[in-house]
Amino acid sequence: MSMVSQPASRPEEPPNTATEALSGRPSAPHHDTADSGGDGTGDDSAPEADARHRLTAVQGLAALSLDAMASVAYGPESIVLVLAAAGAHGLGFTLPVTLAIAALLAVLVASYRQVIAAFPNGGGSYAVAKTHLGRRTALVAAASLVLDYVLNVAVSVTAGVAALTSAFPALYGDRLWICLAVLVLVTGINLRGIVDSAKAFLLPTAVFVGSILTMIVVGLFRDAPVSTLTADGHASVVSHNATAVGALLLLKAFASGCSALTGVEAVANAVPSFRAPAVKRAQRTEIALGALLGVMLIGLSVLIGRFHLQPVEGVTVLAQLADGALGHNWAFYVVQFATMVLLALAANTSFGGLPVLMGLLARDNYLPHVFGLKAERQVHRHGVLALAAIAAALLVFSGGDVNTLVPLFAIGVFVGFTICQVGMVRHWLGARSAGWRGKIALNGFGALLTGVSAVVVTATKFTEGAWLIVIAPVLVLAFEAVHRAYGRIGESLGLGRIPEAPRRARSLVIVPVSNLSRLTCEALNAAVSLGDEVVAVTVTYDAPEDRQAAEALRRDWELWNPGVELLELPSTTRSVGRPVAAYVSYLAGRHPATRVTVLIPEAEPAHLWQRLLQNQRGAVVARAVRRDTDAVICRLRFRLESAGGPIGASGSGGSGGTSGASASSTGNRGTGAGRISSPVGGGRGALADPGNSGIPGNPESPEAFGRCGR
Repeated sequence: MSMVSQPASRPEEPPNTATEALSGRPSAPHHDTADSGGDGTGDDSAPEADARHRLTAVQGLAALSLDAMASVAYGPESIVLVLAAAGAHGLGFTLPVTLAIAALLAVLVASYRQVIAAFPNGGGSYAVAKTHLGRRTALVAAASLVLDYVLNVAVSVTAGVAALTSAFPALYGDRLWICLAVLVLVTGINLRGIVDSAKAFLLPTAVFVGSILTMIVVGLFRDAPVSTLTADGHASVVSHNATAVGALLLLKAFASGCSALTGVEAVANAVPSFRAPAVKRAQRTEIALGALLGVMLIGLSVLIGRFHLQPVEGVTVLAQLADGALGHNWAFYVVQFATMVLLALAANTSFGGLPVLMGLLARDNYLPHVFGLKAERQVHRHGVLALAAIAAALLVFSGGDVNTLVPLFAIGVFVGFTICQVGMVRHWLGARSAGWRGKIALNGFGALLTGVSAVVVTATKFTEGAWLIVIAPVLVLAFEAVHRAYGRIGESLGLGRIPEAPRRARSLVIVPVSNLSRLTCEALNAAVSLGDEVVAVTVTYDAPEDRQAAEALRRDWELWNPGVELLELPSTTRSVGRPVAAYVSYLAGRHPATRVTVLIPEAEPAHLWQRLLQNQRGAVVARAVRRDTDAVICRLRFRLESAGGPIGASGSGGSGGTSGASASSTGNRGTGAGRISSPVGGGRGALADPGNSGIPGNPESPEAFGRCGR
């Protein structure tokens, strides 16, 4: 067979709209052949109608940088707590360690700015690794990012709620429910689209950044803290026996402080979420994020040294700095409240980055294709809901306790950092663009620092729960299993090859009915339009209470005389689906060249709550036929107005890929004008869907199906 050309996929398309969706041959990512400067075009083909659902550079800070911004609340504290083991002398190394982290931050920002230009379809370290380091390495990067994003949601929410319960201890017993409520709030906002989430979180972000910068500026003009009320009465955690600061301790402090770098990669993962020119806007957001984060980290470290701050039990370092710089007044509480809110909302970074990454994995056939679908507001709703569900499970597992989750956090992102840096080294080796040697040195140095950090953090936190990093290989195996499944499906469907010419076959339409109504008429109207032959079937039960209804239907059918045969399918059980499926199987065996279609008529109520009044027999029949046969399933929807009058009927294709049928005629085909006696109530109501399922006495025998109303 000839091969079908494979169209290049676009970010706004679902993964299975192109023929490569199941073929096992993912499309190559878009590459900017220029160096990191790029032309800044990126995903510029987005329609203007979608622009309002995409991010500006400022909105990108609120939507994708909350994780990194909030990390200033615990990054410097992580450094101080490690150095406190070496006593007051060790605390003097807080600023040098922070400067080293700021240098790594600059390397990462410069690197991810290059990644944004080279991979405008998003994906970050996954996209880099897929192009330059191979499929398996790319999946390791993707698995690490998935773990990091999921844990970020749980850690951010629990940290924010922990700050709230610290201020209001009476709420401590309800912390799990508060965590889940915050998660529901963030999820609901993100389901409305990333732009809506950015607008909602822009003010809290601005208040937090403004309060931290104000605290730093005011603190630089003070020679000593104006208040120590927050730390008074709390025990110091500084060791008074240690005098030397070893290289291993500094390395551990550096690795712990690198937790402040989580979230730096989120912008590169979500480039398609920006307005055109997406690349330029994403690069501006990345630079602004790096500048703000670096200034805040260095400024807080300077204040720690200036105030000779010592960490104490039960009080955060940031609270002590706010107390010392601003005093124990309203400004102190503004900083604390802004920190609490931003910590809780930092989960939004994951909601902006992970669904996009899951969409790329779905496009490459490593996740179900449903994760690649976008809603009208440019949001991957299935990815958002999946992230929320997993994060909720983690919150329930931890009981809303942040200390249970923190050891699991940030390891995955270091793995992603390292893979991305190594991949960019390979990128520059192949591109050999202007200044490629300096770029290789930059990315190589970054890979060394992040790699060492990943090893140190994993080693020091392994017994505390970081062993869960072993989940990453399990995720990789799951990705590959999904990929193999899609490959088998694509091979079975012959995707990528020109199929044989269509040929017409004799068609037979089976219509399950239970009584006479306008729904029955519409179903037969559609059926005679679809098939060469139409047979109406009804399932009968050999019970006294059902014989009267069966006789009434037989009599009314003869009176109506629609020109369509009515066939009775006896059932020994209180079911309908299996007799219909058995009859379809019998016909398929007797007439293999005939295309059998089962048209299931169903009433579509005017109000959602009225669906509770339906018996759902249509769905049961459809499942039975789909499970046991290869027949085409067409479900005809007869819509009802609120006043009771129909507004028409429409059909939707089911199994077998048939197109939907439609019917609008309401006139009867027969000549009978008498009043029919369709009973209301009992097993088969007037507008009831066709029924459940059952097994006829001997489905392989034609005598098993009685005939009537010819």
